Amino acid sequence: MKIKKWLMVLLAVGAGVAGIQECGAVALPKVFSSHMVLQRGMAVPIWGTAAPNERVTVEFFGQKKDTMADAQGKWRVKLDPMTASAEPCELKVTGNLESRISNLICTNVLVGEVWLGSGQSNMALPISCFTNQPFNDAILAKNMAAGPYPQIRLKGGYLSNWEEATPANLGRFSAMAFSFGLQLQKELNVPVGLISSACEGTPSGLFITAEALSNDAACQVQIAQYAASKKFDNADQPLQAHYAATNYDEAVIKFQEASNAWAKAAAAAKLAGTKEEPRRIMPLKAGECKGAYWQETIGRVYEHAIRIPQFETFAIRGILWDQGESGTAVVGVDQYTLMGALIRSWRKVWGQGDYPFIYFEKPSGGGCAWDTNDLVTCKSDTFQELPAVVPNDGQTREQYLRIMNYSNTFMVTSSDMGGSSHPSNKSGYGVRAARVALGAVYGRGGEIYGPIYKSHKIKGNKVIIRYSHIGKGLAFKNGQKLQGFALSGEGASSNAAGRAFVWADAVIDGDTVVVSSDKIPKPMAVRYAWASSHPWANLFNKDGLPALPFRVDDLH
Repeated sequence: MKIKKWLMVLLAVGAGVAGIQECGAVALPKVFSSHMVLQRGMAVPIWGTAAPNERVTVEFFGQKKDTMADAQGKWRVKLDPMTASAEPCELKVTGNLESRISNLICTNVLVGEVWLGSGQSNMALPISCFTNQPFNDAILAKNMAAGPYPQIRLKGGYLSNWEEATPANLGRFSAMAFSFGLQLQKELNVPVGLISSACEGTPSGLFITAEALSNDAACQVQIAQYAASKKFDNADQPLQAHYAATNYDEAVIKFQEASNAWAKAAAAAKLAGTKEEPRRIMPLKAGECKGAYWQETIGRVYEHAIRIPQFETFAIRGILWDQGESGTAVVGVDQYTLMGALIRSWRKVWGQGDYPFIYFEKPSGGGCAWDTNDLVTCKSDTFQELPAVVPNDGQTREQYLRIMNYSNTFMVTSSDMGGSSHPSNKSGYGVRAARVALGAVYGRGGEIYGPIYKSHKIKGNKVIIRYSHIGKGLAFKNGQKLQGFALSGEGASSNAAGRAFVWADAVIDGDTVVVSSDKIPKPMAVRYAWASSHPWANLFNKDGLPALPFRVDDLH
């Protein structure tokens, strides 16, 4: 499969190795090169190496900054904030020693907006994976062929240096990041620089350093709670069944027994010339990181994808994040809590304050759309009637909805754009992400979310729900009536999935939704679309965005 070829690309290729561009003694890291974009509107760090104590001058965009390399030969300056410019300029770095003068010049440099895309395969996969079957995105293929885009610059994927967005280069670059950047460039009419540094199949626990995890209070509380429970995670679950143990200490004993038995069996297999059984892996305890078949190292991907290529101090507008199918892999820590630690730690090392962090909702797809003729939502799930039993599996979606609670963090709603592990509608996903950025980051106006639960009140047997982000008004689309709401309370029949819920009637009343059921005279809990997949939920705002799932399991 063509996709497998790209999934085997090493991180060092995707991010660009941390080498040095040399010209005499003065040098820049490879995060700087010709054809790059520097971030407008903020101080821009420029750094590199030279001879110890060498005087270094940096010139760009009419500015001239002087500094002195330290005893280790390291130097750094900051350019003053600049306005956007599509006029190619030179970044000139000059080293001055009494014995010689050396120059290093990066040409065709623009000033505009810079975004870094990271996460797992949905951010990593290049455009060439989506221009043919089975991941065919005709709009993406058309956009690639319509290049070049001289005001869009790319770094990452198979592009170790900055390159212009030409049809030849685009096939090797992140489909998601390009689709996002193309829409931004069209709307903002300024140069856009895109960095892609992602790795397929990676959990969020590999993108945070061990130091950041150990210093994060919320993560440590969860780790302590999990440790107190004596639970454990069986690291070799993909290979074998769980150990028959009730707690971690017992699991370690079982592991030792199984390991000894394996060693004997492996020795016998070797003598007999037969294939040995897979080695068992030590059960993991709270705070340890689980790989597919082994114990992983916290922060391994961050080291190679962010720190070594020195992206962590390159001036950017914000982060575009697409990850979640692989969870956290940190035993005892959920995605909401770990993403809070990740976001805080990344912002700290960048030193730019709470820069925007835009992420994609998970699971991808699973809901119907306002308009299936819209290119953004043309691959949405088909609307369905309500299932017989009210689902009770919305925990993952809830984790992702909660991430929005972190400061300056915004979610790209994906339920109405079509799903699967690798959604093929990358052009639509990119346009939706740009819509969020334009509204939340650039103040362009326009609604970025569907209706979000705000508050409720109870009136008799009715629950009156008030929403934020109603946009042009509440509406339902698909089907004959508004549906997807469920109630629980006195009178509800038992439900093996947990708390007893029944489907409820729902009507739009101005800016509210009124929910009731003849079976629930005293409602105690209300939910909407609280499921991993909800093609039967059909509340929208008239801006065409789906209402976000919610649950209130204690109405009093």
